[in-house]
Amino acid sequence: MVEPFVAPGPSGVAVRDRLKHLTVEDERVLRLVGAHMGALASRDLKARCADGLEHSADKWAVRKRALTSLSSSRWAGAVTKASHDQWALSRRCLAAHVRSLEAGIQTIRNRLSLPVGARGSKGAPGGYRSAREWHAKSRRLVTLEARHAAAIRDWQAGRVRAVRGGTHLANTRHHLADAQLTQTQWRQRWEAERWFLATDGESGKRYGNETIRVTPDGEISIKLPAPLAELANASHGRYVLAARVTFPHRGPEWADRVQANRAVAYGIHLHVGRGRWYLTASWQYAPTPAISLDAALSQGVIGVDTNADHLAAWRLDPHGNPTGSPRRFFYDLTGTAGHRDAQVRHTLTRLLHWAQTCGVKAIAIEDLDFAADKTREKHGRKKKFRQLISGLPTSRLRARLTSMADATGIAIIAVDPAYTSKWGAQHWQRPTTSTTRKTSRHDAASIAIGRRAQGHPIRRRTAPPHDDRSDRRGHRTVQARPAALGREETSPRIPGPRTRCAEPGYGAKAGDQHAQHRSGRAAEHGFWRQDSLPLSL
Repeated sequence: MVEPFVAPGPSGVAVRDRLKHLTVEDERVLRLVGAHMGALASRDLKARCADGLEHSADKWAVRKRALTSLSSSRWAGAVTKASHDQWALSRRCLAAHVRSLEAGIQTIRNRLSLPVGARGSKGAPGGYRSAREWHAKSRRLVTLEARHAAAIRDWQAGRVRAVRGGTHLANTRHHLADAQLTQTQWRQRWEAERWFLATDGESGKRYGNETIRVTPDGEISIKLPAPLAELANASHGRYVLAARVTFPHRGPEWADRVQANRAVAYGIHLHVGRGRWYLTASWQYAPTPAISLDAALSQGVIGVDTNADHLAAWRLDPHGNPTGSPRRFFYDLTGTAGHRDAQVRHTLTRLLHWAQTCGVKAIAIEDLDFAADKTREKHGRKKKFRQLISGLPTSRLRARLTSMADATGIAIIAVDPAYTSKWGAQHWQRPTTSTTRKTSRHDAASIAIGRRAQGHPIRRRTAPPHDDRSDRRGHRTVQARPAALGREETSPRIPGPRTRCAEPGYGAKAGDQHAQHRSGRAAEHGFWRQDSLPLSL
């Protein structure tokens, strides 16, 4: 079992504000600049993917010089860096795809090697249910092996497949009716996604960015590329927008960085559905030093169990005892990505407000990763279950919770998720249920998560016997030391008598009875036996 640890805090932040009161000329300039730099970014990404593993600093410099003449030195640096990051991301995705194929191939091979209808073990599935399914899976095995071989060839050659604008939107072009889009609407979204209006910051420069500059009072100016310099309405080939930004969220922090000429990266994008322009500012900072686990748990902890539609939480005191009543924070993960993200954000906000009200300094959450359990081969027939675990916002929820908790001073403790639901329901669901409160399995799991974060075993102490059993009165417990192996498992039942009296022949001085000067032996050495009656009587 992995020991609990304090999750590291965020190392950066991004804030967004809407560009209001843009003129027609402002939108036209933004579209022209975005389309021009988007074409250069597409061309540079193609060149970067063609280099593959043979990429070097010299080739990077050649690409940057070619782009500088068509834009500017800083625009060219932003484009080449974005291309390199996109190639690296596609490379990591290819590695994950290879691991997924290998897991599926291994599962199918194991199940094909078993007899048809063989039952599975605790950790591995059994054989397929019918000969027809066995034959279909044998054909799928050949398909997966072919895909795996092609992916390995791409990996060894350094070949990646990246789509500027997104693969999902590119495939939507062939299913416009299902997406409820016309060809014109899809074309507008496709072009907007392929625009490039983003630059990195540079410390020491004026207001932290020379390409897209935002003054402390919210004025936005853009350094136009060389072919579009005639559109400038300010000196030095710059175009000043009529809109101004304020950044309601983290605005003072952003203003401090801008006034100190510290690096701030900006990105401008258009939401086609709403017809609105947005400006996103992002910057990095040194992460907050993580506090020790003991300091975080000094005021107790809130255990949180993640589910498909809600978070089950329960507060535990420093000794691992649940206090108060459980809380549930519901969310709805249906609809668009923006709606799902807002639901997660609002749920975590309520959770953090409750934690501040309770006065605790730590929230324990499971370190979930369903990468291996989402495969089609492991739960092929359980489609609903695969959809359930795929819908859990595991990584997104933990990343956002860590970021939001950092501003409130609450530490996030990640614990091993093994058997928290099973053992929590076994040891805590029934004892915490009363006539006025019905504890669910998820509520009991939150207690198990909190106790595991505190280093306590999940199972409860066994109460000592009643006073009427005075012959074996004592402090009986199944509590184990934190270092004891198997301390969280069910205590094994030891066969034999449960009293403390010694069995016949096993007394403390049974071996010394032969040395005593007595007429007979002690009772521990044998049983009295009556002789059989003679047959003559």
